[in-house]
Amino acid sequence: MSIYDFKTRTLDDQEYDMAQLKGKALLIVNVASKCGFTPQYKGLQYLYEKYQTQNLVIIGFPCNQFGNQEPGERPAIQSCQQNYGVTFPIMNKIDVNGLYVDPIYKFLKKEQTGILGTEAIKWNFTKFLVDKEGHVVKRFAPTTKPEEIEEDVVKIL
Repeated sequence: MSIYDFKTRTLDDQEYDMAQLKGKALLIVNVASKCGFTPQYKGLQYLYEKYQTQNLVIIGFPCNQFGNQEPGERPAIQSCQQNYGVTFPIMNKIDVNGLYVDPIYKFLKKEQTGILGTEAIKWNFTKFLVDKEGHVVKRFAPTTKPEEIEEDVVKIL
């Protein structure tokens, strides 16, 4: 099984088949508009602009499970995107933990556990790096800035 076996929905509620990303490296991030880490959107956009021609795709999944920091719906999420100049794909709001965890995140967490082997996402802006074969190769804490993982991104391009 790989990340390409899943489907999700875009922020505009259109089906999005991850299979269309075969052969691309992915950086998947649970995002929030009202988080102290929200300025990381700038670093994510920087990586996207710099490496998208080398087949890097960054995908944001809004989530409201941490401190009620993504309470809005599509218009509020899009407004935050515009404020940070985000052009990479943003999907529908999902749960990354708990009973209603999105299948993509269930897969990501199983493939790359966090500190002390825990699968649970601890906060917004946890990042998963996926190679061009669809395998999850690394997980980064919310405190890890996008610029700090550029070397890891380059290795899988």
